[in-house]
Amino acid sequence: MQTVLVLEDHPETREWLSSIISQAFKEVEIAEASSQAQARNLIGEKKFDLALIDLNLPDGNGVDIIRELNKISPDTYCVVATIFDDDDYLFPALEAGAQGYLLKEQTTDEFIQSLQGIIKGEPPISPSIARKMIQHFHSGGPADEEEKPELSGREKEILGAIAKGLSRNEAAEVLGITSNTVASHLKSIYGKLNVSNRAQATLEALRLGLVKP
Repeated sequence: MQTVLVLEDHPETREWLSSIISQAFKEVEIAEASSQAQARNLIGEKKFDLALIDLNLPDGNGVDIIRELNKISPDTYCVVATIFDDDDYLFPALEAGAQGYLLKEQTTDEFIQSLQGIIKGEPPISPSIARKMIQHFHSGGPADEEEKPELSGREKEILGAIAKGLSRNEAAEVLGITSNTVASHLKSIYGKLNVSNRAQATLEALRLGLVKP
């Protein structure tokens, strides 16, 4: 990570999050914003590798910024940092393109470890949020067979590996194929599941019963 955007309206919390970023990644450039307007100015000026985004902002919902970043800068890794753990905030954020969801109740060390996991291909998701996601999709039961997309055996293997937190290179090593082959299959998988990132693919795989909790 070289450039990081921290979008948080409370000064003390913003300072805390910036400190966490500095500890998690070496020689990182941090840009801070306290509102949607400031964030839009920043993302219009430069590209960010990572965006840590609060949801409840004075001029709107951080989900809007996530959605905009997903369109204009799809390589930006968007992670929610919030106090809200209810479905009304969680799932709209994930659907907008968030690839991680961290609760501010976590300790500094837990936050740092979660963010460092991005480098290993592990989505930063608070444990209670992960449980909520699994319970939400598992409670409804797997989708009917006719609703499941036609995934090949290899695609199911790759989706399973990705859903377990393996990076593209790690999945390739485990399955004995090249990283480029995994990338090609992932493109097909994303298209069939109608998703755009790892977190959404994992959720959809759980919902469809393609991967067991």
